[in-house]
Amino acid sequence: MLKTFYRQVIPILLGLVISINHTVSATDETQANILVLGDSLSGAYGIDRDQGWVSLLQQQLTEKGYGYHVINASVSGDTTRTALSRLEPALRSHQPAIVIVALGGNDGLRGLALTEIESSLASIIERSQQYHARVLLAGVRLPPNYGAAYNARFAAVYQALARRYAIPLVPKILDQVADNPALMQSDGIHPNVKAQPRIMQNIWEKLLPMLKPAQ
Repeated sequence: MLKTFYRQVIPILLGLVISINHTVSATDETQANILVLGDSLSGAYGIDRDQGWVSLLQQQLTEKGYGYHVINASVSGDTTRTALSRLEPALRSHQPAIVIVALGGNDGLRGLALTEIESSLASIIERSQQYHARVLLAGVRLPPNYGAAYNARFAAVYQALARRYAIPLVPKILDQVADNPALMQSDGIHPNVKAQPRIMQNIWEKLLPMLKPAQ
């Protein structure tokens, strides 16, 4: 009798275990991380973090059925060099499918050499790709008082990197924001709450083709 019971029950239990494991695996396959490596422009400086464009991006992904989890690894004041120094642990920990790199503004404001900025950004891209992550590069612009010539050379750094590594580029993360005082905080550098949807949309337009189809 017991033998008959075990013959009937054990296959059922094994079937449940297999089914559960399959469900977990299927769920894991639909989840992927997007790592945002930025500075104060992405770190929601001066506003609540959940009002920043990175949080709005997570909302957009969820509402449209994309199985991605956005991790905001942005630190106010970061330069490309300091971000590079903390990139490896973030890549190991989160194993992102996509890395959004939005850096360089602090480098420019501090007058760092363009060659150093380009070298650090190149290293960030290469290390991300070594972890099999796709990279979206977001360019920044410096205030007009830095001069048109320097700003043009600064913008060219991002364009050259996008071509070299064949990655998508958001030419100007603060497009339609930086030139509108109503969308900027009183310091004239950081965007306010009203600007965050526009920034998110700037990123979204280039990020969308990189995403797996929505569920």
